[in-house]
Amino acid sequence: MQIYNTLTRRKEPLTPLEPGKVRMYVCGMTVYDYCHLGHARVMVAFDVITRYLRARGYDVTYVRNVTDIDDKILKRADENGETITALTERMIEAMHEDEARLCVLPPDREPRATGHIGEIIAMIETLIDKGFAYAADNGDVYYRVRRFETYGALSNRDPDEMRSGARIEVDEHKEDPLDFVLWKAAKPGEASWTSPWGEGRPGWHIECSAMSTCCLGETFDIHGGGPDLMFPHHENEIAQSEAATGHRYVNTWMHAGAVRVNQEKMSKSLGNFFTIRDVLEHHDPEVVRYLLVASHYRSPINYAPESLADARKSLERFYNALEGLALEDVALDDTAAEAKTLDQPGDGGHDARFIAAMDDDFNTPEALSVLFDLARELNRARKETPDRAPALAAELKRLGGLLGLLQQDPASFLKAGAADLPLAEDEIQAQIDARAVAKKAKDFARADGIRDELASLGIILKDSREGTTWVFETPTD
Repeated sequence: MQIYNTLTRRKEPLTPLEPGKVRMYVCGMTVYDYCHLGHARVMVAFDVITRYLRARGYDVTYVRNVTDIDDKILKRADENGETITALTERMIEAMHEDEARLCVLPPDREPRATGHIGEIIAMIETLIDKGFAYAADNGDVYYRVRRFETYGALSNRDPDEMRSGARIEVDEHKEDPLDFVLWKAAKPGEASWTSPWGEGRPGWHIECSAMSTCCLGETFDIHGGGPDLMFPHHENEIAQSEAATGHRYVNTWMHAGAVRVNQEKMSKSLGNFFTIRDVLEHHDPEVVRYLLVASHYRSPINYAPESLADARKSLERFYNALEGLALEDVALDDTAAEAKTLDQPGDGGHDARFIAAMDDDFNTPEALSVLFDLARELNRARKETPDRAPALAAELKRLGGLLGLLQQDPASFLKAGAADLPLAEDEIQAQIDARAVAKKAKDFARADGIRDELASLGIILKDSREGTTWVFETPTD
């Protein structure tokens, strides 16, 4: 299995520190507001990665943290007139609801910054003792960036060429403008903890160094996050952690691609900022998940009405292939069954091709192409060799499940676009009844006309011995 390492800028074989086990840490959310589409991208990308690693037989420990103390949290709680705890608990609950709707499995551990203050203080003390950090006279503690010789290797930046700017806080108490805060002295009335440097709270970067090493050890296999975290957050994590422990911090760094809206950067100032909840009010969660999975995890994603329409059409192709067939239930978290089947390539080599795609840096677009080929084979089998259809359908559902897809009842999904239906369901049934009357009267032209008229609206009739049913397929322009 090959994974692209952001640090080395090349694909490298996955060689876990402990054979058969993968320890992975992903930077989670700062819980002052609802999760947005960028968060959804990271959630889904590393959910797919975790599912697949487990399906390939690895024992994965997946840790994703929660930042529950931060300047933004303090400001928002004050604006809302609520306590910090009330705000963060409410936002964490909302985050869990969002990820559940997107079929994202919970991490194995979800440490909170406020639960690791002791470890954070201990790491800062170690850094001071080793000369990598210093306490300023204002009660803050800073990290000496220039003391860490390889600073900038992850983001490919030269400290000597860096200039003070939006990402580098200028402070008269710093020895160097590049230095960053490890501990912030509390202002009157702010939430704070007792430390050797006075009342205060941890800086953002040190939280993840303390939580990751506490949960996974001084060195672990994979560290992931969003594209905006590479600098300064992940760069600072490396500097802090390796200076404190004297060991390599992470073997493989992985970063998901950005989400753009109509080819523009998503931002509140541009008015194109969408929370997960905003999007799921109008779109099936699986459609949104498909959009996020259909691009390689390192590639940017463009969120636009037409991209969601394309995602729905793709899912409709799969669900139309599955519709009406008795399927074995394959639970999304049934990792033991998934691992067993992936070790045994099935008829036609779909498993082998799927594995080859996903082993190549989790190439989900190529893996989906295997599923489309499988759906086409399933459609042919339904007509030519019906006995093979159920097994092919079960294989399609099983492989789709490794991406967190295709686990809904096909008929339910195909009818779930009710908001997009050009006719009410009772009107559709009335047309079906009228067609049945026309067929009984041998007025086949009228019957065919009703069928064709409904088809032009995306309502596809399916006749069987049990009667006529319908599915909705988004019309192609």
